Amino acid sequence: MALNGTGKPLRLGDLAEKLGVSTATVSLALRDSPLIAKATRARVKAYAEDVGYIYNRSAASLRTSQSNMIGVAVHDILNPYFAEVFRGLEETLAEQNKTILICNHRDMVERQKNFIDTLLQHRVDGLILCASVGTTDKDINAIVRQGVPVTLVCRDVAGADAPCVRGDDFVGSYRITKHLIEQGHRQIAMVGGRRESSAGRDRNRGWRSALEDAGIDVDAQLDIPELMTQDDGRSVAKQIVRAEPKPSAVVCFNDLVALGVMSAVRRLGIEPGPELAIVGYDDTDGTENRSPALTTVDNGAGTIGLKAAELMLAQMAGEKPKNDLMLIEPVLRIRESAPRPGERLTPVGGLCANPEL
Repeated sequence: MALNGTGKPLRLGDLAEKLGVSTATVSLALRDSPLIAKATRARVKAYAEDVGYIYNRSAASLRTSQSNMIGVAVHDILNPYFAEVFRGLEETLAEQNKTILICNHRDMVERQKNFIDTLLQHRVDGLILCASVGTTDKDINAIVRQGVPVTLVCRDVAGADAPCVRGDDFVGSYRITKHLIEQGHRQIAMVGGRRESSAGRDRNRGWRSALEDAGIDVDAQLDIPELMTQDDGRSVAKQIVRAEPKPSAVVCFNDLVALGVMSAVRRLGIEPGPELAIVGYDDTDGTENRSPALTTVDNGAGTIGLKAAELMLAQMAGEKPKNDLMLIEPVLRIRESAPRPGERLTPVGGLCANPEL
């Protein structure tokens, strides 16, 4: 901790006295305010760094009613999909000098509640939330009534008094299932997704609707709910390949489940693609470099992050949200993992990355 000559912690006033400027000038300069000349800002910051002064944002927030911190809560920070959402959020919010604080609530409502309570105690300016399974509109509306802007991402909560931006999960799942049907598949399993969430429910509904529209009996298909991770995908590989009738294709809730299924069925002697078509969802980084490259759905993660940040900034600027559901258009990424039954698709140039996966 930086100390002044009396052995006490340095205050803004100490810096102001040394630099020959007002305390307000030091405070604004450390917050990078455009009201202060660029040269003065640089001089104040350089001196503060030299003496080891750390700006007290908590005290500043009491004076300005703003902390410049936004809380972000999701259910799985290890999923690379959320890394891409975070990137869109952070790039947009950083332009306005906002910092994000991240929580991984793991779909545990109590853990989510504790995190939100802590954020409110520290006077965050807003909350961006991928709501835990079990979150109710009353939970969200209680936060909004405290005057804290809320934006929902990736999952909506019916009746919540907050805007939401997410991918169109029904349409994306319908299209990827229809693609498999057009490839000649008739036994198409659905693996994964927490059906109490909007994403899990809508992706399952899209799979069902595509089958029904093609005249395929949905009840004759393997449908395994709740799976979310690569470990989950690996854990059901034997169940998939031993099912009767055996699926020729698998629609996975997300890319993680798909990659888990892909690696595990290969160890069981089943070649992903020709012997079992596998598709994912989210188009996370690196899926195009797998062997076979994963057919999946681009769910617009970066766009979701950017739009959510814009909605948050608008609320912080005093705009009243319309509480609309903003759906991002999904895009199919057709690659090698989901050919016609028995067919092997060759990558461009005949090269495959990660042949051991």
